[in-house]
Amino acid sequence: MTHAIIIAGGSGHRMGQDIPKQFINVYDKPVLIYTLEGFQKHPLVDEITVVCIDGWHDVVSAYAKQFGITKLTNIVSGGETGQESIRNGVFSLEGKCQPSDIVIIHDGIRPLVDGEVLTDVIKTAQKYGNAVTSMPYNEQIFIVDENDENTTTKYVKRETIRRVSTPQAYSFEKLLWGYKKAFEEKIGIYGSSYTNTMMVDLGEKLHFACGSDKNIKLTTKDDLELFKAYLKSDKDNWLK
Repeated sequence: MTHAIIIAGGSGHRMGQDIPKQFINVYDKPVLIYTLEGFQKHPLVDEITVVCIDGWHDVVSAYAKQFGITKLTNIVSGGETGQESIRNGVFSLEGKCQPSDIVIIHDGIRPLVDGEVLTDVIKTAQKYGNAVTSMPYNEQIFIVDENDENTTTKYVKRETIRRVSTPQAYSFEKLLWGYKKAFEEKIGIYGSSYTNTMMVDLGEKLHFACGSDKNIKLTTKDDLELFKAYLKSDKDNWLK
């Protein structure tokens, strides 16, 4: 079985709107629903859990019913941080998932998740026990001089780095072990830490899966406009 945990617990302050950005309507449909539809229509995804801000559970349920998200089986309250929210979603699956089941972690504000990307993430995780969506990094990266932040004498070869995002997937057994150990020992749970960085901090080797440039994260108003542009240019693929 493959279970998706969709993280929709953010307040979205950087978007500057009155409601969380995952609930902003774009062409009469909430951003979160676009995300959920990608998982709903994928044949390898069996169930969906949404980790949500308190006070919005009924809204998620109503939207799921309205837009036919029948795979949604669980709505969980988020935590104070992103890692706490993911942990809450993972812990909610205890007793429901088998150790070898695949669990996908995905940001609710990445609404253009591609079906081929999901397939590769799932199959890679089934083979190796984990998978992280990745893309080559095409810009040059220079390291700021420690004595003068306006200068540099070092760079990183871009061939040696990858940019990663969600979706990412793990066996439930490994994911549950990771979050219990990380929170017990305070490893990889602070700041910008995410499941992938936490796993590396815990000594795990991660496996790359394919990604997509369309898989944008809606953080600012400009991101929202880009999302709208993608929808208009790719209407046949993304809109019902």
